[in-house]
Amino acid sequence: MQAHELMKTDVIKVKVQDSVRTVINKFIDYNISGLPVVNDRNEIMAYISDGDIMRFIGKHKDITVDWLHFVTVIQGDDYKFEERVKNILNLNVMDIAKKTVQTVEWNEEIENVAAILGNKKIKKLPVKKNGILAGIISRGDIIRTIFKELL
Repeated sequence: MQAHELMKTDVIKVKVQDSVRTVINKFIDYNISGLPVVNDRNEIMAYISDGDIMRFIGKHKDITVDWLHFVTVIQGDDYKFEERVKNILNLNVMDIAKKTVQTVEWNEEIENVAAILGNKKIKKLPVKKNGILAGIISRGDIIRTIFKELL
């Protein structure tokens, strides 16, 4: 079995010029937790997840740097949580999305897709065909399909 046999082809995505507000609206409207970011040619440029948003709005700790007897403290965010939440909405998606995206080709064997999802500890993989976003496949897609026949 190959990725294209299990992948969803109606991929919910955002464009590189979209704001984080657009991303969060799609998370809410479609009850999802991550989506690919594409350019006008539908090429995958980044991936944004709920984890990326959590890291941005979460409290940023102070960092202490010791430069051989000269100690500097780089302070975390002075902004309150509510301000960080408001500030993120108008950011461009590319400001916080991961630009290095793990993908698979449309004809990748499912056992390899499962291994990538498990080993990389990610929930979804964009599927490409000829360099273009063709679909998306999740851990749940694989588990439901493979084990459905056994139960």
